Amino acid sequence: MFGMGKKRDRELDAAADELARADTVAFGGVGFAGTLLPATEAYQRLADALAEHPEEVRAQLDRLLDHGSPAGRAYAATLLERLDPAAARAAWTALRDDPAEFTTYSGCVMDRSSLREYATRRLGEA
Repeated sequence: MFGMGKKRDRELDAAADELARADTVAFGGVGFAGTLLPATEAYQRLADALAEHPEEVRAQLDRLLDHGSPAGRAYAATLLERLDPAAARAAWTALRDDPAEFTTYSGCVMDRSSLREYATRRLGEA
């Protein structure tokens, strides 16, 4: 059992590391081929771990919010909505002051957004 915990921790670390350097936010396949980006796959690995390992995932999300790329912070705040809506709202509120930009995809449509714009939209939906 001990070995499984270490493996899980390494997998969560690897997923969070991928998000920490992400430059694009996409929650599904992108482009005409519907390719999943490495960051999207990492987001999904953390999302899948939420139910069974909420404390470990929360620690990764806090790390991403503090030290992640702009896209990584957007992914972290989005996941935090599932775990702790009040903390997610606080995170989005803090991100609303950040002008850093990243690429977004919705299907095959690529766009750019700032954390300020993205957080403002998310707060409007919350």
